[in-house]
Amino acid sequence: MTDIAPVWRRYVAIGDSFTEGLVDPDPAEPVDPERYRGWADRLAERLAERAGDDFRYANLAVRGRLLDDVVGPQLEAALAMSPDLVSVVGGGNDLLRPGVDLGSLAARIEAAVVRVRDTGADVLLATPSDTGRAGFFRILRSRHAIHTANLWSIAQRHGCHVLDLWGLAASQDWRMWGEDRIHPSSLGHDRLASAALFALGIPPADAHWRDPLPPAPAVARREALREHGAWARSHLGPWIGRRLRGESSGTRREPKRPVLA
Repeated sequence: MTDIAPVWRRYVAIGDSFTEGLVDPDPAEPVDPERYRGWADRLAERLAERAGDDFRYANLAVRGRLLDDVVGPQLEAALAMSPDLVSVVGGGNDLLRPGVDLGSLAARIEAAVVRVRDTGADVLLATPSDTGRAGFFRILRSRHAIHTANLWSIAQRHGCHVLDLWGLAASQDWRMWGEDRIHPSSLGHDRLASAALFALGIPPADAHWRDPLPPAPAVARREALREHGAWARSHLGPWIGRRLRGESSGTRREPKRPVLA
């Protein structure tokens, strides 16, 4: 693959926890365990290498936010920065809602894409993952599949780039996901950054980023059950509790990179 991409100099990322970077610790912020790096930061680092000193980056994504926030206040703030590249990745939390309207979700994303493209900026979208082998989250597979198809159609109509998480075979490996089994691990975010670079027409540094991971050591059934139980107590239970109370993990949180810098 040759590097055929333009040189972007003003990149703004909008979205939810996926783009904020959970649960990839930021080595630049060792005293703040709630500060994360993530695929978008990693992508920005590579874009900065290509653009030089005049590159600027903002990340307005906040964990727990629904699509209305992503294509509402976040989009408005992003457009005010006159970016030449915007990653629009939202709707993941909406897909978890029992009565989600997938058609409405796609229409709102497409309207946001049109607004960005009308400014002349490029757009990077990202599909959800294939949860067919994801245990408890298998129930989301049909929704994720329809949403993925909708995103590819939007991208085709408006000339967007697509980070294809659905088609990334390595994402079927649990080592690509953090302890909460919802957000990518540091390894996962690294591979996602490579997938984003590939989508943008930039050769990833790791030529094997799409390869499956080496076989993992076998885990005894008793140990696996113990790990499932610990996960349910530490992550699944609190997550369900927040949903029942109508709370969000991002309540009162601000973006980690609110201005171009």
